Amino acid sequence: MERSRAYLIGRLAGKQFRKAKWIWESATGSDEDAIRAEHGVGRDMAAVVREQAGGAGDPAAQALLDEISPVLADRVGNRAHRFEVAALPGGAPTAFALPGGFIFVAPALVELAGRDRDELAFVVAHEMAHVIRRHAVDRLLRELGHKALSAVSLATPATRTIAPWLRSVGVRWLEQAYSRELEFEADELGARLMRAAGFDPAAALRMLQRLGDLDAQADPLGLGGYLSTHPPVPDRIRHVRERLGLGV
Repeated sequence: MERSRAYLIGRLAGKQFRKAKWIWESATGSDEDAIRAEHGVGRDMAAVVREQAGGAGDPAAQALLDEISPVLADRVGNRAHRFEVAALPGGAPTAFALPGGFIFVAPALVELAGRDRDELAFVVAHEMAHVIRRHAVDRLLRELGHKALSAVSLATPATRTIAPWLRSVGVRWLEQAYSRELEFEADELGARLMRAAGFDPAAALRMLQRLGDLDAQADPLGLGGYLSTHPPVPDRIRHVRERLGLGV
């Protein structure tokens, strides 16, 4: 499977694409090699996110995330995964994951959850699931694969290609949802992960319901844009309820 993945990437963008060391390692190395490579790329992307955010996030929100995240990470089967979860300072309400385990959560989502540990655990676990299942890096590879020969030269180290590209497309690209199937997968794995870590899995349904309730309100937190890029909330609730066997 690793060789077929490397062949596909090579067909997408040719020899110049394969010269980028981090992509080559991610495509053909061991699982640990791939995770290390993804972490290096995510680190460079995270630097751009922090640069554009212009400062640190709310200390109280960060304290909650610091309390929740290690508990979740401890239940991840592959110990090579590392996660850094940070609160974004102000800005649009969102949460997103970068390759390699860098996760950002906006204060509006923290407030929407009522600063409830279990509900926030679902937000973080959902983003961790995107990393574990390689949704984050696969989306990046697809995006850069189409532009490698025209807009971005990937024959240089990641620190000289990824950061300028992300600055050009803007952080908003990171906030876009994945496909319906991948969002459902992240919901399910996230809910299973939070349950394994001792959090209440029913909090996943509560958090999703909070998001759904905003559809019928004036959206005081400005979450409409975030919701519009994700599958319908009732479908997400139904999926999690059925897959985890949670009561009605």
